[in-house]
Amino acid sequence: MEFLKKFFSSPAAVKQLPSGTITVDRAGAIISSTVTSAYPAAVLQAISREVLALLHEAREAQMPLSEIGIHFASLRVTARELRGGAIIFLFPQTALSPVSN
Repeated sequence: MEFLKKFFSSPAAVKQLPSGTITVDRAGAIISSTVTSAYPAAVLQAISREVLALLHEAREAQMPLSEIGIHFASLRVTARELRGGAIIFLFPQTALSPVSN
């Protein structure tokens, strides 16, 4: 029963979704960010890697994208290519957020 104390010793916390902008170079390194520093950098790195991979795959398929938009139930991600790198906009969605197409 001791192992249960590790799981339940701290109260459950609700994590806030990231909000802001990330600028990454062509290698995926974060150059600048307006996302709070309290948000895990590993998650921002993962988002930037996936966006760069998507832009690279589109280029390889000879269908270069200038902008992509990904809409999740609670997060909207918009990204624009910048000479191999990208600028990524993160918008948390709430029940009161307007839906734009």
